[in-house]
Amino acid sequence: MHIHVNGRNIEITDAIKAYVKEKASKVAAHYEQIDSIDAVLSVIKNPSVTESHVAEIICKIGGETITVEEKAESMYASIDLVCDKLNRQVKKLKEKGLSKAKTESIRTTATAGIEE
Repeated sequence: MHIHVNGRNIEITDAIKAYVKEKASKVAAHYEQIDSIDAVLSVIKNPSVTESHVAEIICKIGGETITVEEKAESMYASIDLVCDKLNRQVKKLKEKGLSKAKTESIRTTATAGIEE
């Protein structure tokens, strides 16, 4: 799995990069079919905006793409929020795939029993 971190209007330090990779790898531990995670961190320069730190993550799983975005007052808070949101989305996708596989298995078993 590949984790890539980019920045817009912000210099990405080693500490921020390590923090994103740590949080994203926890999400990846739930689902081993994740191909890549791309994080884009940006800062809104307008002083009237209170939640000026934006974190966006694009996660590619097989043929699916999950995109999540969160804003907060600090970069670390926005990273925490976006990783929590991504974790929920990945779990939801995983459960959806598992329930689909179970129903297909049941259908296959049921049709095999009818043919005999």
